[in-house]
Amino acid sequence: MRCAYAGAVPTVHHFIDGSFCDSRSGARLPIDDPASGEVVGELCDGGADEVEAAVAAAERAFLGWSRSAPSQRARVLRRLADLIERDTEALARAESIDSGKPVALARSVEIPRAAANFRFFADLIGAGRPEVYGIDTRATNTVLRRSPGVAACISPWNLPLYLFTWKIAPALAAGCTVVGKPSEVTPVTAHMLCQLAQEAGLPAGVLNVVHGRAGAALVEHERVARISFTGGTATGRSIATAAARNLTPVSLELGGKNATIILEDAPSNAVEQSVRAAFQNQGQICLCGSRVLVHRSIYERFVGEFVERAKSLRSGDPLHETTEQGALVSAAHCAKVLAAVQRARDEGGTILCGGARPEGLPSRCSRGHFVAPTVVTGLDSRCSTNQEEIFGPMVSILPFDDETDAIAIANGVRYGLAASVWTKDESRGRRIASQLDVGTAWINCWMLRDLRVPFGGWKHSGIGREGGEDALRFFTEPTVVCQASTVLP
Repeated sequence: MRCAYAGAVPTVHHFIDGSFCDSRSGARLPIDDPASGEVVGELCDGGADEVEAAVAAAERAFLGWSRSAPSQRARVLRRLADLIERDTEALARAESIDSGKPVALARSVEIPRAAANFRFFADLIGAGRPEVYGIDTRATNTVLRRSPGVAACISPWNLPLYLFTWKIAPALAAGCTVVGKPSEVTPVTAHMLCQLAQEAGLPAGVLNVVHGRAGAALVEHERVARISFTGGTATGRSIATAAARNLTPVSLELGGKNATIILEDAPSNAVEQSVRAAFQNQGQICLCGSRVLVHRSIYERFVGEFVERAKSLRSGDPLHETTEQGALVSAAHCAKVLAAVQRARDEGGTILCGGARPEGLPSRCSRGHFVAPTVVTGLDSRCSTNQEEIFGPMVSILPFDDETDAIAIANGVRYGLAASVWTKDESRGRRIASQLDVGTAWINCWMLRDLRVPFGGWKHSGIGREGGEDALRFFTEPTVVCQASTVLP
């Protein structure tokens, strides 16, 4: 193994009851650098034993943490946010090596958002408003919201620290204790977060992290009170099935096949922003616009400009500051994306650019998992390429004739996570957005996120909502106390 990190070659251990530990079995998994294809560390591979130890530690810590004052919990979360900001550079580099994403993207977007997650929920619990409702003069209803116990927080590999903290922060803020399970593909920043939790003074057992292939044991555990998962739809379906056996409430943020709708009066930045929406993080974001729907009157011109812009994106070493397109997360995922390119050809599509490894990569990346930004045209909206989530740097461009046609194509998939609409006519944009079967519809923007609003999807894109009060409510259980106004003698 060759060290690519700032310090020693990492061995990522479980974090249970405030301490780092190995798996009881001693099993390890390799940690790969997607950009070089080399093994750069190893990961403790957990299972039922580690899950049981983590849940037990979380149970022991629950009473003290859940009964602590919101101001006390908020103080620890803000301290964690400060430490993440202090270590932004180290975290960004680790995230880049772990996932293949450009280090500039990790530094400017993902690590700051991880800090913001903790700070936002710390502020939110401090601003909590009592829920009190009178019944005429007869009685008063007070809604008490208490944390139910241990929360399982399972996050994906595409935005490792960003989405891990998006789950952990509201769970801790609400008073739950947590057993986290980051992706075994990208575990390093979760390990670093545990080190920061120790420094921040988070009590032992409040946050536990089990690594490796421990997900099934965690979601099947009968003493887990909540399950929050972000990832693929097939895995989400399996988690919902397992949770149902224990009647465990679940929050599932799953896949997307999002539409970018370009009307004939689209603003001048529509090409640039739709390219960004298609290819940011190599298209490995659930919100990416992988289907670009363009009004037929401007279709040819738009396609030409889109392709030129896609070709201009700089593929290269993710650790170089000017790189815009890094590596895909793994050899298996790279093969999956290339198989999707071949499937598009087999379905009769035309590959206008990309579809293969980019040229001119540096020697360090000679064995890395790269696919150049890929643009496909000539496919029907109902074909597999335009129906199935690919989750890579591959976009299909389709023409439409009018608003009704665009809405039908956009809604004509089993997913319903997000969409964007591009038009200079704001009322027209709102009219179209209101008819899209999605959890989030942007007008003349993409990926603008307000942490106060609910986030999630329709149809096969998930169950429940994350963000703001919705997240806190998921990690609590309400009790209504109805008190009569008059006490009889």
